[in-house]
Amino acid sequence: MLTQLIKNDKFARRQGPVVLLIMDGVGFGKYEDGDAFIQASTPELDHLLCSCPSTSLRAHGIAVGMPSDDDMGNSEVGHNAIGCGRVFAQGAKLVEDAVQSKSIFKSSVWEELVDNCKTKSSTLHFIGLFSDGNVHSNISHLKAMLEEAKATGVKKARIHALLDGRDVPETSALEYVRPFEKFLAELNESGVDYRIASGGGRMVITMDRYSANWDMVRKGWNTHVLGEGSYYSDTESAIVSLREESGAIDQDLPPFVISDDGKTPIGPIVDGDSVIFYNFRGDRSQEITAAFEQDELEQFDRKRRPDVIYAGMMEYDGDLHVPKKYLVVPPAIDRTMGEYLCVAGEKQLAISETQKFGHVTYFFNGNRSGKFNDKLEDYIEIPSDIVPFEQRPWMKAAEITDAVVDAIKAGKYDMIRLNLANGDMVGHTGIFQSVRIAMETVDICIRRIREAIEAAGGILVISADHGNADDMYEHDKKTGEAKRNPDGSTCRKTSHSLNPVPCIVFDPESNGEYETILKEHLGISSLAATCIELLGYQAPEGYDPSVLTFK
Repeated sequence: MLTQLIKNDKFARRQGPVVLLIMDGVGFGKYEDGDAFIQASTPELDHLLCSCPSTSLRAHGIAVGMPSDDDMGNSEVGHNAIGCGRVFAQGAKLVEDAVQSKSIFKSSVWEELVDNCKTKSSTLHFIGLFSDGNVHSNISHLKAMLEEAKATGVKKARIHALLDGRDVPETSALEYVRPFEKFLAELNESGVDYRIASGGGRMVITMDRYSANWDMVRKGWNTHVLGEGSYYSDTESAIVSLREESGAIDQDLPPFVISDDGKTPIGPIVDGDSVIFYNFRGDRSQEITAAFEQDELEQFDRKRRPDVIYAGMMEYDGDLHVPKKYLVVPPAIDRTMGEYLCVAGEKQLAISETQKFGHVTYFFNGNRSGKFNDKLEDYIEIPSDIVPFEQRPWMKAAEITDAVVDAIKAGKYDMIRLNLANGDMVGHTGIFQSVRIAMETVDICIRRIREAIEAAGGILVISADHGNADDMYEHDKKTGEAKRNPDGSTCRKTSHSLNPVPCIVFDPESNGEYETILKEHLGISSLAATCIELLGYQAPEGYDPSVLTFK
């Protein structure tokens, strides 16, 4: 049971609510060339950065629980850190440690998966994101599991590769496929049969989230499990052909199935097999997991559901205990800001569109489904459009803002948190014009929310979970110049950046209780203590320090 928050005698609580506005995927870039945040017309943000207390916060690497500062932050770990006020070792680090120590291979689940294949002479399948982006997965973990599977006597394995081009360069798939095929060939020299069996772009098949587009999961099921689709002799031929036919970047490539004779898939998933979904991040893992585990599935017709042993890399939902079997124990995140505020009797609203709804709820609450208190918490999900984000760069920001402005005016809530997904979701498309419009959309919405906060006598805290829109071009690390394609066009960047993110405190009724110069060298985990202090409480013991210095 949490203890009550202690009142902060140095701060006079404002009449209106504290609003935490998370600009998803917006950082302070290093290069003006390719920085859609800088190049967009954002008069509201420009004014707030000049007139309000502000600072920058770290949102990548060890500041959000990743293995090293070479690792990008992401929305999952970012919202974990923001919501719980501390830094926990996250999926990438936990899995990396488990692989390096080989503890993952000593787990009862790994032994069950392997023994099943050995006993039944069946196939061990691996489904997951095929890159080293370290946001959802890492191909090094896949290689380690294949090596261990061979060492323990598994004769047949099939890999179902979800092409990235989102957390890594947009057309880098062959840079992973070619060395991986050599890796498999070396394993196969000693009598095993390990091959890539199917694949497709991560934004086309399998990796849907928050029930935004279950048809992606249907396509993935048909591809990986049923072996239905366009047949190709090998993965490289599939990628080259599909690029030519579709003109798509890796994340948007259509699905493919590998067949030796053009008629029969080499790796459908059948009764008696073992299946590992090797992504460690939960949001895009839960729906395909449901397709394997749920007896009844209303979202699409599976045609057949093979009797397999299925496991995830991690537990993707700690409350629902999904999946039933997993290889690495996730971080146990407790004492989140939302729970503390419920104990204090504070009324809260969490709102976003579908694409980020789970981030302001599930991830913000420490990977916890459901509410802490049904009477004190309201969650609003604005359904996202199912269209390419570059075609609708405004997304649902206006609708979210309408609801937030109404909530502020109603005076119903003490704390409101919202996510504007534009900078991240449009940023991942690599379409600079669209990203610039996305940032201008966010700016317009911030102005409306700021005006409502000012009228209500509240406080607006603006920050982000990681960078993206601030770094839309690939740059030479030595010269800083944007890289060019053979045709002279700029090399687009679709992944997150390693840049710090803004932190702005708009407090129009400030009486000088705290210094106008905010603390530096902190991470986004400091936002929780900041918001709690602005609600008139002392930050809980063990929380990372807030950006405020009280006089």
